Amino acid sequence: MGYKVVISFLAGIILVIFMGRLFAAPLKIVARLAANALLGAAVLLIVNWLGSYVGFHISFNIYTAFIVGTLGIPGFILLIVLKLLFGIV
Repeated sequence: MGYKVVISFLAGIILVIFMGRLFAAPLKIVARLAANALLGAAVLLIVNWLGSYVGFHISFNIYTAFIVGTLGIPGFILLIVLKLLFGIV
């Protein structure tokens, strides 16, 4: 095996590592947003289910799903505050 093959092999390994790290960061962000969306939607559905017994309901539409999906639990708390203070959600 010549030195050109070894250098090419090492350059390929370095390139694969670099590309893996380059694409890993956006995937982590997407995974975090997906986890926030799932957790927020689950909490929203549970609170609507439990709130039906006391007359508390937050509508589940595209806007509330977007707020809860992007912000997660803080977005859900924002929706509760808006509902209690202004009654607009």
